[in-house]
Order: sequence, then C-alpha cells, then structure tokens
Amino acid sequence: MSRPALVRYAGLAGSLCLAVAAWLGGASSPWRPTMTPGTIFAGRDGVVLPLAWLIGTVLLIGAWWAGRRHVPSARWAYVTAGLWVVPLLPFLPLGSYDIYSYACQGWQQGAGLDPYAGGVDLLGCPWADAVAPTWTDSPAPYGPVFLLLAAAAAKTGSLTATLAMLRLIAVLGVVLIAVCLPVLARRAGVPVERAVWLALACPLVPIHLVSGAHNDAVMVGFLVAGLALAVTRRPLLAGLLLGLAIGVKATAVVAVPFALLMVLPAKKAVAQMIGAVVVTLGVVSLMSGRGLGWITGLEGSGVSVQWTSPPTAVGMVFRLFGVDAVPVTRAIGIVALAVTLVVLWWRSLKKDPLVYAAYALAATVLLAPVFHPWYAVWALIPLAATVRRETRWLIIPPAVAAALCLPDGYNLALAVKSQGAIAMTALLCYLGIRTYATKNPDPVAAGPAHPGDHLSRRDP
Repeated sequence: MSRPALVRYAGLAGSLCLAVAAWLGGASSPWRPTMTPGTIFAGRDGVVLPLAWLIGTVLLIGAWWAGRRHVPSARWAYVTAGLWVVPLLPFLPLGSYDIYSYACQGWQQGAGLDPYAGGVDLLGCPWADAVAPTWTDSPAPYGPVFLLLAAAAAKTGSLTATLAMLRLIAVLGVVLIAVCLPVLARRAGVPVERAVWLALACPLVPIHLVSGAHNDAVMVGFLVAGLALAVTRRPLLAGLLLGLAIGVKATAVVAVPFALLMVLPAKKAVAQMIGAVVVTLGVVSLMSGRGLGWITGLEGSGVSVQWTSPPTAVGMVFRLFGVDAVPVTRAIGIVALAVTLVVLWWRSLKKDPLVYAAYALAATVLLAPVFHPWYAVWALIPLAATVRRETRWLIIPPAVAAALCLPDGYNLALAVKSQGAIAMTALLCYLGIRTYATKNPDPVAAGPAHPGDHLSRRDP
C-alpha cells in the first residue's frame, strides 16, 4: 500500500473508532458525564468506549502528522478530509455539550426571548436538561448572526432535528473554508494541497467543527471568505462577509484592519469595506431584534478558568501561593494582545497584510483569557494558507488540543489544573528566555565578528 493510501485509510479507521465512541458515549440529552480520568475504564460500556476514543484520536492525529509532507494533490486532500468527516455525521456530538446551548439559545430567540438577558435557568428551554451545568446561568456570548441561524435550526421543534440543522450549518461553514482557502494560499505563495491538508485534515475539524458543530466553523468560514474577497479587491463583498463573521463571534474583528490594507491604495475601497462591515452588523442586529445587546453578552465568555490559556495559567500559578492573580494576568494578557495587534498591523504596512492577519488571529488565541481546543482553528486555518514553510509549531498545538476532550465533553485539562498551569508557565518562561537569547547573542560566546577583532581585546 502506498504512503498516501496508508495515511488516508489510517485516518478513516480513526474516524470510524471515534464514531463508535460518539455512539456509545457522546454528549447526550439529558446531560450526564460518562467519562472522567478516574472512571475512564469503569463506565457502563467497559473498555470499549475509552479504547475507541483513544485509538481513534491517535490514528487521526498520527495520519494527519504522517501525511503533512506527502500530499499528492489538492483533490486528494479534499477527498481524504471529507472521508474522515463522514463517519461522525450520524452520531452524538463529540467533545462538548455546547451544541445543546446553541439549541436553547436558538429556541429562546425564536420564542421572542432575549438570549442576552440570562441563561436557560432564567429564560427556560424545552431542552434545558441537556445544557452543561457550567453554562445554565450564562447568557449567549455570540453575535446576532449566529442567533438567527440557531433560531432557524430550532424552528424544527425537535431536539434531534435542531441538532441536525446545527451540524449542517457547521458543515456548510467548513465547505466555505474549503472553497475559499485556495484563494488565500495562491495569494501567499503556499502550495494549495499543503494548505488544504493542514487546515481541513486537522483532527479538530471532524471532532469539533463537524461532530461538535461548534459555531467557530461558521465564523472562520465567513472570515476566510472575507479575506479571500479582500485580496481579490472586492471591498463591498469582503466587508459583508467580515461583518457576518463578527456577527457570529466578535473575535473576527481583529482581521478587519489587515483586510483594509489589502484593498489599498484605493481610499474608496477602504470606505466601502468599512461601510459594509458596519451596515451588515447594524442590519443583522436589527433583524435579531436584540439591538446591540450582543456586545454585553460577550462578558460571560470568560467564566471558564483553565491553564490552556497562557495568561490564565500564569495567574493560576500565583493562586497556588494564595494570590488570586487570574484577573490581573488576564488583564495583562488583553493589554499585551492590544499592543501586539498594533505592532503587527504597523509591520504589515510594508509587508503582506494577509500573513499578518493570520499572525493576529494566532496572537488572539494565545493571549485571550479563555482557550477551548476548537479555538485553535482560528489561527490554524489562516496560518495554513499563509505560512510558506511548514513548521512543527503549526502542527503540534492543534494535535494536542484535539486530544484534550473526552467523548462526552470532559476536558482533560481539568484533571491536571495545577500541573498544567506550572507546565504552561514554565514553557512561557523558556520561550521568553530563548527569544531574548536569540535577539541578544552573547558577543563573547559568538566570537569575534571579523578576523583580527581579537587583537583589539589584548591586554596592553
């Protein structure tokens, strides 16, 4: 068997194993945790469920890694990524209960209630018992575009049909990414087949974007489409798509300043794009009937405290010594992010703004107060289309993130809070020291810059 065939079918075998795990122990209604590190081999299905999850995850990650330098064609990459998705479509969501929150927020929106005014404990929902306890009192943290999409899904009246519609919406988001990704890759001089493989064959796509039906698929789909239209100098349509992306998750706004540089020097085009973004957000806010209330709903997204967010991890280390520094380190992270985004935008004035837009999204993932595994796609997908030389740092973080969640949504990061916080902080210190050493080499260790320089250092 050829290497490409081995990669394809190893990944497909992994997807089939994960389908078994989703069938036996995926996120179900009503909410019931079935797996934790302490009971992983003592569940109602014995060892079948955890082994199916473990083997499937290892095979998917291994196949993605093994295939990164042996992609025969873009078509082969598309077909392979599609094959890995198909087995997961009919089964329960993997890795998260968020889809049930989406369903309830859509029901509330469709019933004329305000999802930004409270959680299911206050506003109610026919499927409230399926929402994870962490989020029962949380208002919707998403924009009006996603509320409208979720409300359309909830009009089916059935939980099963609503979940199917939400998954279909997520699949359409992935399809939009697949269609627009080659435009960005060609613009950045990246082989299309490599970009498609890194972005769409990543295990995060079948596990979290498709099976888990996270709305990040829609947000990134609109974002990639907006950037593709910007690089082809279609400012009005680009602004429309970017506005829709922000209307799903406000995170997408960080890409707008870079998209504006893509249509320069035409000042009219810049004005058109800004106008399209503003008008789109205004129209969807009015259509939702919630006005700008979605902006205040963003405050609830930081309730999760996990070491997978670097700024949060540093604060958690201080907490081990009795100092509650998480709010402080998170605030420092936001300030650092703001400064980083300004620096990246300034540098992009003289370089490729598309590449720096990808860097900006990566910085947002790293410095945000909260990190969930599927957030990695915000950075991975644009970086896959713009980074010309494949490097391990682009592969390893999403691979690790793909293995963090058990089938029913339990995040393994919760089981090692202290250890994870210490490890993340140590990693940050190491990277900081290494970066400083690289930029400030020891002149003595480096030796004389020119032959004969050592003569000037002789004692008199």
